[in-house]
Amino acid sequence: MITLFGWGPMFDCPSPSPYVMKSDIQLQMLGVDFDRAIADLDAVPKHKAPYVMDGDLLVEDSNFIRAHFERKLGKSLNDGLSDDHRAASWAFERMAEDHINSVLAMERWLKDENFFEGPMLFFSDVPPLARDAIVKEIRDGMAQTYYARGLGRHSEDERMQLVALDLEAIAIQLGSKSYLFGDAPSVADASVSAALISAGTEYFDTPLTGLVRGHGNLVDYMDRIQDRYFAKNLWPVVELV
Repeated sequence: MITLFGWGPMFDCPSPSPYVMKSDIQLQMLGVDFDRAIADLDAVPKHKAPYVMDGDLLVEDSNFIRAHFERKLGKSLNDGLSDDHRAASWAFERMAEDHINSVLAMERWLKDENFFEGPMLFFSDVPPLARDAIVKEIRDGMAQTYYARGLGRHSEDERMQLVALDLEAIAIQLGSKSYLFGDAPSVADASVSAALISAGTEYFDTPLTGLVRGHGNLVDYMDRIQDRYFAKNLWPVVELV
């Protein structure tokens, strides 16, 4: 029994987490037969999702989930890529996850109008008397983290200028192809498409939406990925969703 833990459709996305979407896509790419269940972050050491239970074995973090099943199955999501494409693929993954997703998180969690329409839902089970203090502690911690990294020292306009360069690079790489490196999806498509779908949702009030949707080929690409991997919701339906 293999179970991927995360969250299902929310914020007009297949998952509120681009990392959960990434693992869902990569497990499907690898041909893994798995179930989906709602994550309990207090139940795992890293307190983050996605995570997988493969029998009695807990695997945390999307990168290690992929590596675990590649070893287990004796195949790689890099199979079929040239060395140049493998190198470029990892660079695009890191750009999507370390930069686009970070700007995305700041837009959702640190802007009040977006936070209270979105991430605040995750705290609905917290006792009301403790909720405000917990929410403030988490949001303050995120703000401090991004400030320390340097990203939080930029204005929103400056962050968007940087993300626009990321999106331009992805749009150029994609071109008129169906996927980033050809006619078939490969490893980076999971990370990159998940970041784009998350950044491009019209649920939130953010300049990211317009920046993503300003590239027609990226819009077609996101639709193609969702039709291929998320045509049907297979996550448990819970009240939060």
